[in-house]
Amino acid sequence: MKLQGINHLAFITDDMVTTIRFYRDLLGMQLSAGIGHDGYRHYFFQLGDGLTHIAFFEYDGATVMNRKFPGDRTTLPLGFDHVSFTVDSREALFALKDRIEAAGIEVEGAVDHGLFWSIYFYDPHNNIPLEATWQFMDLEQTPAISEDDPLAIAAEGAAPQPGHWPAVETHTQPAGMRALVGNGKPMRDDFLANGLARYSDGVPQDFQDSLANDES
Repeated sequence: MKLQGINHLAFITDDMVTTIRFYRDLLGMQLSAGIGHDGYRHYFFQLGDGLTHIAFFEYDGATVMNRKFPGDRTTLPLGFDHVSFTVDSREALFALKDRIEAAGIEVEGAVDHGLFWSIYFYDPHNNIPLEATWQFMDLEQTPAISEDDPLAIAAEGAAPQPGHWPAVETHTQPAGMRALVGNGKPMRDDFLANGLARYSDGVPQDFQDSLANDES
């Protein structure tokens, strides 16, 4: 049994239309699938690998998350809902279930979600809600939406729709493609010095040299 990758990360929104405009039309993700009933929606956006998704729940009373810069400390509630891992077979799904239960951790499911089966459990220390998913159906066309109150925006199609965001008029030139030094720079220097990492194939030497000399 091996977790194969991230199936989806799930978040919460109070406005699915605005969310579709951003993730589909500005960021360029495919609107792949969705379900909606009784004031509840669950929509999926597909990333470029064709496997990983970002998902959103919309429902009455939902609120957006507090804004927090990545890595900053916080005690505020966030809008993350759960992360789902992919497994590649029904046998792997139940082998994972057996393994988790043998550790004394409660597992819910499997649950049939139409396109896939899932089990649910928690990181027992950090209380992170986790899901493992075995998907056994492929979509023939997207967006595939099952909705009792269909959104007109979904009928526009799966691909990004033009005309909803301003066109780019100012393009960053190579001389301006610089980064502020973050807390990972000492890690890079240490890894390079100790042979724990190397620059990826195709990274130009002049860029590597600039990183070695950059203190800004």
